[in-house]
Amino acid sequence: MAKRRARNPHKPPEPNPDRTPGLEPGGSVPPGETPPESASATQGMPHPQEPPSRAATWIWLTVVAVVVLLVAAFFVFLAVGQVQ
Repeated sequence: MAKRRARNPHKPPEPNPDRTPGLEPGGSVPPGETPPESASATQGMPHPQEPPSRAATWIWLTVVAVVVLLVAAFFVFLAVGQVQ
């Protein structure tokens, strides 16, 4: 009875380098051999997106600044001995 190898479903099967078109000796790929579908990953968005409003940006910057100041104040009071 032949043993069946368990396949890992999360890894793609490794291609046979002897039968893979476009590979040079050693496994490198020459310029211009990039698959056409790979170029579509770098294209822009299908529709224009609006940047966030300036008010939203300032609100988030203010919230982050307040949190940073509160954490800094906590450590200053901890160093001085006010917080036990």
